[in-house]
Amino acid sequence: MLDLAGGGDDGSTGLLGGGRARKDDPRIEAYGSVDEASSAIGLAKALSDHARVRAICEELQRGLYALGAELATNPESKASFATTTAAGVERLEEFTAELERTVPMPDGFILPGSTPASGALDLARAITRRAERRCLTLERAGGFDNPEVRRWLNRLSLLLFVLARYEEGLSGRVSKAAKRVRGKLPGG
Repeated sequence: MLDLAGGGDDGSTGLLGGGRARKDDPRIEAYGSVDEASSAIGLAKALSDHARVRAICEELQRGLYALGAELATNPESKASFATTTAAGVERLEEFTAELERTVPMPDGFILPGSTPASGALDLARAITRRAERRCLTLERAGGFDNPEVRRWLNRLSLLLFVLARYEEGLSGRVSKAAKRVRGKLPGG
């Protein structure tokens, strides 16, 4: 039976391949943000009525799981649990191009939340941007040396934006522009 209680009461957590790190270590911040992004994508998957959106979400979650494992691996360990590759980045680019061909993109900034699922995808995008920043901090500190992680997260944030607009399009909704129309007061 897996013992899940009490191991981190001292403020540390275990790393893949052995060893421990403080829970506020940049490595933990990075893969913690990746985990949050996956959870937000899971919410979008659960909220979407569209099989294609759900299938893409699940594939993205699996990619984030692998990326998180890469980040959670002790850099001193000889073990390798997953590696983010250029082929993975290309897969995200293919999804983005496919979806962009099927739905018009907004001209400017939008207000997230036209549908519950698109709102969750936009939340996932914002969390992914944070994960990208946390990974950059870790990378700059010498915590890992795989530029494909940064590229994958950057492409993922774009794909999540496009996927949210695709979800809206399938639902017959359009996101609202963030910029207020001149002469109109909020609520008026």
